[in-house]
Amino acid sequence: MLRVHRAGERYAGGDGDAGIHTRHAFSFSGHYDPANTGFGLLVACNEELLAPGAGFAEHPHRDLDIVTWVVEGELTHRDSTGRTSTVLPGDVQRLSAGSGVRHVERNDADAPLRFLQMWLVPGVFGVPPEYEIVRGISDGTPYALPRSESVLHTRRLVDGERSALPAAPWLYLHVVRGQLDVLPAEVALAGAAGAEPVRLADGDAARVTGGEELFAVARGGAECLIWEMHTEPTYG
Repeated sequence: MLRVHRAGERYAGGDGDAGIHTRHAFSFSGHYDPANTGFGLLVACNEELLAPGAGFAEHPHRDLDIVTWVVEGELTHRDSTGRTSTVLPGDVQRLSAGSGVRHVERNDADAPLRFLQMWLVPGVFGVPPEYEIVRGISDGTPYALPRSESVLHTRRLVDGERSALPAAPWLYLHVVRGQLDVLPAEVALAGAAGAEPVRLADGDAARVTGGEELFAVARGGAECLIWEMHTEPTYG
């Protein structure tokens, strides 16, 4: 089963006067929809645009895996464990909050910063916080979260290029930029008739359940992030 959530359907947030513009894919902060609180282990997928000098003041998290993908610009990260990092396009940043951590995310550069921040429920709770950056992750290289049954895949496709999507109980595909079609495997591979492609563009997302075998085909080039998830949250 595939459900499409368009970019224009995201909840608007942030503080424009402070140079922060946010689009939420799920219920978040002042936006609550009981039918849209998460998908698989994913409970937030926020598109953030920060003006130069803007950012989020120090704030706490607990028992969350927070994964950040910079689209353009430079993100400055600081946290209560003493780490300071600059995250660049192509890097994957993971902050596993565990028993508790405080952090700051800012744009200290002179150009706008655009990034995605995704929150996932871990498989263990109350453990020490962890932090990691994978620099310049290669296209197609999977990044497995060590504390949950979830894997992040990146895809950068040229026009007409196709790529198989992971078959998983819960699959979340977010188009970072460009356009692509999502097709059943038999259509993409054999040109079989009977299924119209699902066209996705900048900021659109597809939520897929049931382990269906699908392909993504770029239209004019595309970059996307794909979460492969094998369980739902378990609390307590």
